[in-house]
Amino acid sequence: MTDTRPAPDADAGQALDPQQLGAYFVLMEAVSLLQHQVEQQLRTEGDISYVQFQLLARLAHAPGHLTMTQLADGVVYSRSGLTYQAGLLEKAGLITRGPSPDDERATLVAITGNGRALLDSVLPGHIQVTRSLLFDPLTGDDLHHLGDIMTRVRDHMRTQPPRSAAPRKRRPSSTQA
Repeated sequence: MTDTRPAPDADAGQALDPQQLGAYFVLMEAVSLLQHQVEQQLRTEGDISYVQFQLLARLAHAPGHLTMTQLADGVVYSRSGLTYQAGLLEKAGLITRGPSPDDERATLVAITGNGRALLDSVLPGHIQVTRSLLFDPLTGDDLHHLGDIMTRVRDHMRTQPPRSAAPRKRRPSSTQA
């Protein structure tokens, strides 16, 4: 009979038990293997990184413009890293950035026609890599369970604000003598 009880909460200072450690290493290895193949496919077919692909995909499926913070939260990326990546995408003509009329501190981002075209060109290969590596070895029941499990894990992790939404640390002001 399968134990359906949630895993006991461990104190932060305690080591992971062998089952937890094994599950962690298997998950991290699978994610690394998938991400490596996806990165190779995106570089080969579109000369873009995985983060750039995520940004274009989020913008393509957004109901309108997104703020830089919304983008950073969605892809769980630092503000400075996102600014750099958005700059590369803007320079390539794949996105546009501009000030928000509602909030002078916010920058709005939108995908361009060229960005949509690039996304459309790399998407079939992305789907093929994802399907062959991640979904082909799973049954329908496996997929249902994986989706449920990862949704619970993601939702639990999202209870902590992403780093892009966390308050910025203020640098101590230096006083000159």
